[in-house]
Amino acid sequence: MKTRYWALIAAFLVQLLYGLNFTYAKDVMAGGYMKPFGFILLRVAGATALFWLFSFLGPREKIERKDYLTFFYAAVFGVTINMLCFFKGLEFTTPIHASVIMITTPIIVLVLSSFYLKEQVTSLKIFGVILGFTGALVLSIYGKSNLEGDNVLLGNLFVFINAISYSIYIIIVKKLTYKYHPFTFIRWLFLFGLILIIPFGYNELVATQFSTFTPYITFSVLFVVVGATFGTYLLNPLALRSLKASTVTTFIYIQPVIAGIFAIIMGSDSITPVKLIASALIFAGVYLVTKKPKEKLA
Repeated sequence: MKTRYWALIAAFLVQLLYGLNFTYAKDVMAGGYMKPFGFILLRVAGATALFWLFSFLGPREKIERKDYLTFFYAAVFGVTINMLCFFKGLEFTTPIHASVIMITTPIIVLVLSSFYLKEQVTSLKIFGVILGFTGALVLSIYGKSNLEGDNVLLGNLFVFINAISYSIYIIIVKKLTYKYHPFTFIRWLFLFGLILIIPFGYNELVATQFSTFTPYITFSVLFVVVGATFGTYLLNPLALRSLKASTVTTFIYIQPVIAGIFAIIMGSDSITPVKLIASALIFAGVYLVTKKPKEKLA
């Protein structure tokens, strides 16, 4: 039981970091400090260095040769396509539009899990997904944003591709969490991802004028690398070891709430009845999906 509680906390922390990531990443790109692909290369390179540096904290495990191919597939969907499409989409659309698209992830994972992981889809889980989806949709549609995207439709398309790619990654990595410690496979995941991303982001990264960075922009970049990448990719497998893939991804409904709270703290938003109602729906949905079904008596 305690293991499950720690897994739920890990899943929440992942969404907390991702929720803050929307604002920090957007500010870096909107201010013209970094272009999306160059930012992604810096993000993955920094996280790769951290994972290999701290890999001694995990156990020494022998990797089966056939699993390297699985690492590669996971890197394609969980690092390369996922990150490139998300940042490119965030460049064109607003954080609030991106959050609407991202809440499709639990639905995609729920479908994929039922087919590939043979996870049981209960009526309670389906109701929780619908409830959380409704709350996140209400919060996203009626929430106000002062940021205008250059091409919202194109940006939303990129973010949707990211959501599909991330869902596939969750399914792939779920099986690895049973076999290896997170530090064992994530360092290889990011190494493969780094190699794949270099051709896309090299020119943009070398063109970056780091001397123009303000303290806030420097902090934002560090947060994206250390918190929203190193932290989330370490915590997510820990959550997946004790929770179903569909349960972990349903926590994504918390992102709009976190984004709203962060905006209020930053003085760019305020509390309204609509946001309170939407937040209640989101948390109720997450509760229903994470609630363990009662065991039937023989």
